[in-house]
Amino acid sequence: MRQSIPLRIAIDSGGTFTDCVWLQDSTLQILKVFSTPADPSRSIADAVSRIAGDAQEIVVLHGTTVGTNTLLQRKGARVAFVTTKGFEDSIEIGRQQRPKLYDFFFEKDPALSPAELRFGVDERTSAEGTVLRAPTAASLKTLAAQIAAENPQAIALSLLFSFANPENEQAVVAALAALNLPLSVSHQILPEFREYERASTVLVNAYLQPVMQSYLQKLEERLSSGQERAEARVPPPHQAKTGLGWGPRPVPQNPSSQAGATPPQPAQKRRGPGTPAPAVHSQIFVMQSSGGITALATAAEQPVRTVLSGPAGGIVGAAAVAKRSGFDRIITFDMGGTSTDVALIDGQPTTTNEADVAGLPVRVPVLDIHTVGAGGGSLARFDAGGALRVGPESAGADPGPICYGKGERPTVTDANLLLGRLPADQFLGGEFQLDLPRTQKIVAQWLKKNHSSLSPEEFAAGVVRVVNANMEKAMRVVSIERGHDPRQFSLVAFGGAGGMHACDMAHALRIPRVIVPAYPGALSALGILISDVVKDHSRTILFRVAPGAAFSTRLDPIFAELKRNIATELKKEDWQGSAVFEPSCDIRYRGQGYELNLPYTANVLKRFHAEHKRRYGYSSPERDLEIVTVRMRGRVASPEKLSRLKIREEQGRLKASSQMVHFAGRRYKTQIIPRSSIQQGRHYRGPAIITEYSATTVIPPGLRYQKDRAGNLLIEP
Repeated sequence: MRQSIPLRIAIDSGGTFTDCVWLQDSTLQILKVFSTPADPSRSIADAVSRIAGDAQEIVVLHGTTVGTNTLLQRKGARVAFVTTKGFEDSIEIGRQQRPKLYDFFFEKDPALSPAELRFGVDERTSAEGTVLRAPTAASLKTLAAQIAAENPQAIALSLLFSFANPENEQAVVAALAALNLPLSVSHQILPEFREYERASTVLVNAYLQPVMQSYLQKLEERLSSGQERAEARVPPPHQAKTGLGWGPRPVPQNPSSQAGATPPQPAQKRRGPGTPAPAVHSQIFVMQSSGGITALATAAEQPVRTVLSGPAGGIVGAAAVAKRSGFDRIITFDMGGTSTDVALIDGQPTTTNEADVAGLPVRVPVLDIHTVGAGGGSLARFDAGGALRVGPESAGADPGPICYGKGERPTVTDANLLLGRLPADQFLGGEFQLDLPRTQKIVAQWLKKNHSSLSPEEFAAGVVRVVNANMEKAMRVVSIERGHDPRQFSLVAFGGAGGMHACDMAHALRIPRVIVPAYPGALSALGILISDVVKDHSRTILFRVAPGAAFSTRLDPIFAELKRNIATELKKEDWQGSAVFEPSCDIRYRGQGYELNLPYTANVLKRFHAEHKRRYGYSSPERDLEIVTVRMRGRVASPEKLSRLKIREEQGRLKASSQMVHFAGRRYKTQIIPRSSIQQGRHYRGPAIITEYSATTVIPPGLRYQKDRAGNLLIEP
């Protein structure tokens, strides 16, 4: 008897909407629900209950913003910071850089660990890894007592040069184990040099650990208890018409999985005799910032690796859908309700180890993403000088924009509605009616209250221009400022609001093409669904290389050890499938302060000189080099490949119509066209508004568009 295949649901939990995608008979399905920021697990459990019906085996692949929001709001755990004696205040001193050089009133955020929770250990290890002074048993006993007296919720441990020799750190770990607190250890999380960045990363991990553990535990309990399942019994009209899979139904059988492909998920352990089975057997995996999924236990132990997990899914999804249309040089434009994430992909997504999140250095691998506080829910305001500002403050899901029915302050979404760019009766496939009269009335009152002589339409046009300028600046950061010419790339627009502003962005940066994928409002969730399992390990070695000298005999054994460590982790978590290993190294000219990361190949030094010249305008082949840090990535391929998925565009209540829309200060009669009615290969001309369940796309006059074989919209001059 053939076992049923678990239902795999990918979920991207954002600030305004929670997006879900899953497969039904190898056909991609989509659901968007409003997020519940106070408890994100509630909206996720509700969405899963609606999707799963009576399915008993569920695999949830989850992209979360819990870590990011915890850092932004400074609502993490009370953390004790333990380091080498004399360096307790390194996390406060940092690099002594002023984020705003000429702002005399700038106040730096306090460190994540207050002064009374910083403890020094009388020990020392040399830069070469020699233990110069080991901590005594008596001092460690005293340390444990001092920490216990302060009642912290977690501990961050980062001793000097522990990456070269972890012996002293291991002794401290053994002494603190009796406190039974979550413990983040630097030689396990980040065995790399630069003591401040390493300490900051470990401290962020400890700061998030109790919060993330509590959240993931609550999510696991909600999904397993089945307490939300009763709500799924009556299918809403939109999903009933379009077959999006609400209500009771059998678990979908995925032909690609049955044809010998084993999903990369931990093997199930058998329950003992007499053990009652739970109402729903659910497994949860979490998206990492590096663009790959990991097991729930790993995410709970190292939450620092998940701080950009939602945006990472969007990068993976954008790269995959663009490649289906034959484009591998893209700029991704993910505009959601709260923020906008942009990234540049030249061939394949790249990771960086120099990210800053909420003003804090985080040196674990993350996809190279730049984020700005500009989204559909970004609030508009006038500053003290009367200038119009938009964001970063957002209306979020509660109260939301004015047009949702509860908000009282104008947002970007309200501006688009006032300009006619967002049809009021076709939001979320026609299931949610936007309140245009309420928006017009409240915006007019708000303008009067702020002593503005602008009409609501003039104000709305200004809001769109300001938010576009903010997002354009972000795109310049990832392209022009890094030596890339935007004219050589295509812009992939997604997120609920990406398609509404993409053509304006492309025009400003002279990008020749806009690609709007199918299901643009849930592309991040789609990216999570097709993401591989990823493990990253690294080690700082600081190895000097003279021009023409051999170095492989020094590096190969280290790479082999990192590979074995990753293979051991994959085996411990019972991941199925063969792993592919990708070695790389950080290289710099001797005397430089920062490095370039390149794949480790026979000609890696030659490639370094070429990349250095492209990035900085010069190279010096005659200079000595330093191989600073070696890295190894292990990857287990996902069974879900985009090329095997069927795209079925929903009809719902969407209908063709027309209305007057503002473009560049003029009003144009504009066709409103359901995306499903666009014929493949036929060329159309703007102005037009393309509607679908997950997003709206605005095409200004003078542009033409078509739907290609991959189901993507291509918009060009």
